[in-house]
Amino acid sequence: MASTNDLKNGLVLKLDGGQLWSVVEFQHVKPGKGPAFVRTKLKNVLSGKVVDKTFNAGVKVETATIDKRDMQFSYMDGEYFVFMDMDTYDQLMVDRKSVGDAANFLVEGFTATVAQHEGEVLFVELPAAVELVIQETEPGVQGDRSTGGTKPATLETGHQIQVPLFITTGEKIKVDTRTSDYLGRVNS
Repeated sequence: MASTNDLKNGLVLKLDGGQLWSVVEFQHVKPGKGPAFVRTKLKNVLSGKVVDKTFNAGVKVETATIDKRDMQFSYMDGEYFVFMDMDTYDQLMVDRKSVGDAANFLVEGFTATVAQHEGEVLFVELPAAVELVIQETEPGVQGDRSTGGTKPATLETGHQIQVPLFITTGEKIKVDTRTSDYLGRVNS
């Protein structure tokens, strides 16, 4: 339990019958008339939905402990992604729903942050950018600018993104994991 006076960004609260909400923003307000209150912006840990919520100052709120660990992606086992804790070598099976969009960028050996609450995996978080190899892309035709200078390319994970015309099959590129945008070539 914590008081609303102890709120800080990133703190995870257990509200509305056990739902987990992360504090995105908070502001203590002391109006000239009436009691003080705390205005917050909360993000649902599982769905990503953001809501505004106001608490009276000093009210007790239940906090949740989120265990975030860096784990290495080992392999796929059917519909499950198997991660290994590099400290204890324990393996953890995570379903596709919990991995979410991170599945588009996971290659064996990649390190990701796995967030758990009471043994249940909440989400898998990747770095903002990862380096991947282009598995397949059409050769770019010089002078073809009708598509705005980009073409589709399939990454080694099977995910398809848009890349500039000069990129060829087998090249290593940097990709933004939040937007699937091409960020540049990786010099070997």
